[in-house]
Amino acid sequence: MAAMTRALLLLFALAIRSAGGQQRVHNVFDFHAAGDGKTDDAQAFLGTWQAACSDAGEPVVAVPGGRAFLLSQVSFQGPCKSPITVKLDGNIVAPNHIWTKEAANLLTFLGVDHLTLDGNGGIDGQGAIWWDCYNRKKCHARPILLGFARCNNLTVRRIHLKDSADKHMTLFQCSQVNVDSVSVTAPADSPNTDGITVALSNNTYISNTSIQTGDDCVSVLSYTKNITVTQSRCGPGHGISVGSLGRSETAMVEQITVSNCSFIGTMTGVRIKSWQGGKGYAKGFLFQSLNMTEVQYPIVIDQFYCPQGNCPIKHGGVAISDVRFIDIQGTSSEQEAIRLLCSQSVHCQGIYLSNINLSWVNHTSPANATILNAHGSTGGMVVPRIQFSDFL
Repeated sequence: MAAMTRALLLLFALAIRSAGGQQRVHNVFDFHAAGDGKTDDAQAFLGTWQAACSDAGEPVVAVPGGRAFLLSQVSFQGPCKSPITVKLDGNIVAPNHIWTKEAANLLTFLGVDHLTLDGNGGIDGQGAIWWDCYNRKKCHARPILLGFARCNNLTVRRIHLKDSADKHMTLFQCSQVNVDSVSVTAPADSPNTDGITVALSNNTYISNTSIQTGDDCVSVLSYTKNITVTQSRCGPGHGISVGSLGRSETAMVEQITVSNCSFIGTMTGVRIKSWQGGKGYAKGFLFQSLNMTEVQYPIVIDQFYCPQGNCPIKHGGVAISDVRFIDIQGTSSEQEAIRLLCSQSVHCQGIYLSNINLSWVNHTSPANATILNAHGSTGGMVVPRIQFSDFL
C-alpha cells in the first residue's frame, strides 16, 4: 500500500511538472492585431514579441492563418529568456508603396538565439513597385524581405517568401542554422532578388528548398565556413554562387558543399566568382550529384567578375583551391558548358572533375570547355573534355 501511495504521488508530481512546462502561446490578436492587410500591425507584433521574449517557458508567437498582416521595418530583438518559436501560418505583407529611402529589412531578427520560424504562411514583399523604381534609377536602396543577424541555433522551416524588393533572406553573423523546406518565388527579370544570402556565418544547412528568383538562388559571401545546400531546386535565377569575393574585403571562404540539387533554366549552375585584384582565399568546395536542364553555363569559376563589363585590369586575386565537381549531368543552353577562368597572377589549384556529362541542348555539335590558368585533374568520364593548364 505504501509503495502504491508513493507511485501515485510521483505520478501526480510529474503531471504538475508537465502541466507547468507547457509552452505559452502569445497570439498577435491578443495584442490587437487587425489582420486585415490594410492596418499597420507593427505595434501588435512588437507587443507580442516583447511578451514572448520575456517568457522563460519556451513560448510560441502565433500568427494565425487565413489573415494578412501589414508590416514594415519591424525588428525583433534579443536576447530572450528562452528559446522562441514563431508560428507563421498567416501572411505578412509589405506596404504597396515606396516606404523607405534607406537600406532596411522588412523584418529583422537580431541577436535571438534558439529561434524557430515555422509555419504554412508567408511574407510578401510586393516588390513590383520597387523593381520599376530601381530600373528607372530612382531607388538606390531597396528593402530586404527577411534578415537574421547574430542569431545562433536558428531554424527556418516551411515558410514561403515572395516578391522581395531586394534579397529575400539574409543570414549575417549567424551560426548553427537550419533552413528546410522554404520556398522563394519572384519573376525571372526581378533585379537582385537573391533567394538566400549567407555572409559572415558558419555551420549552415539549407535543404529541400525551391527557389525561383531574378538573381542567385543561394549566394555565399565572404567570411563563411561549412555551408551546405542540398536536395534543392533552383530556377529561374542565376544559380548557386559563391561570391562575388574580393572587391572590398579580404575573402575567407571554406568548406562549401552543394549536392543533390537541380537547376532549371538558370544563368549558371554552380559558380565561384571573384574580382580582379582581390585578396584572401576560397577553398574546400564539393559540387556533387547535380542535374542541369538548359543552364546557360553549368560549371563556372570566374576570377574576372565584372558585371558592368568595364573593369580595369588588376594584378592579384582571391586564391581558389580544392574544388571538386563530381557527378554533374544535363544540358547547357550555350556551347561553352564549363568555364574555369583564373587569373594570371593567382592561378586556381586543385580542381577535380569526375563523371561529368553535359551536352549542348538542341545541337548536334558537342559542348565545350574554356580553361584559363587552372590546374587539376579528372577522373572517369568528363564531357566536355577538359585540358588543364600546364604549370609554369
